[in-house]
Amino acid sequence: MFCNVRPENVIPNLTASNLYEVPLMLEDQGLAVAACKHLNLTNIEPKNKAWQDMIKKIKNISGQVKIAIVGKYMQLHDSYLSVSESLRHGGFENGVSVEIGYIDSENITPENVHQTLKEYDGILVPGGFGERGIPGMITAIKYARENNIPFLGICLGMQMAVVEFARDVLGLKDANSEEFDKKTPNQVIHIMETQKGITKKGGTMRLGSYPCHIVKGSLAHKIYGKDDINERHRHRFEYNNDFKEQFEKAGLKVSRNITRWITS
Repeated sequence: MFCNVRPENVIPNLTASNLYEVPLMLEDQGLAVAACKHLNLTNIEPKNKAWQDMIKKIKNISGQVKIAIVGKYMQLHDSYLSVSESLRHGGFENGVSVEIGYIDSENITPENVHQTLKEYDGILVPGGFGERGIPGMITAIKYARENNIPFLGICLGMQMAVVEFARDVLGLKDANSEEFDKKTPNQVIHIMETQKGITKKGGTMRLGSYPCHIVKGSLAHKIYGKDDINERHRHRFEYNNDFKEQFEKAGLKVSRNITRWITS
């Protein structure tokens, strides 16, 4: 009566059984209709079938998987919120709930890695900056590779997977990223040419969409279902193509090519 909102525009925010039901609940209560009317938008038909199908999948989950996120910012789980939600959405699509374990990479050692990670169905090493926690990440990656545990490395995680492979499989014990060791002759990860003259950090990283060609027969090709895609990237360091042939001969499969940036 006293808030200057038309009665037809008062939308109740009801309790939903899960977060992703909220948009459909607000749709049922007339929020979209009120917003479109206010903006003079007409003849707009709601297209919510895909969202409704997702809700059905969420409500019919029958299994569970456990995924370890091994990172260096574990005191703030929100640092990996987008990764966590992506994992949960992957679970929705496959009919399973995803239980996530947040593992501090600084606490992982060769002596405790098995005890720490043995209960997980998959291991993910996310992005980050700086040298702290790197040995634990590499140890976790080696454990995943040697025990055939599904693994995904994102940004720094991908870089450390390359470093681990170079050290343990190729025998390049001093292999490293240029970010952490500028003097090693085996910089399997090095800085991009366009980033070499940049001294101010922050928003100066390489940003935006890059065209990407996927090798047929690879897992990446199976997932995307196409030969060429575009993906957004935000990075300063990249895979060093000088080592590509050596890596491939040792068994590492390079499945995606983005000009000079390569990941497996």
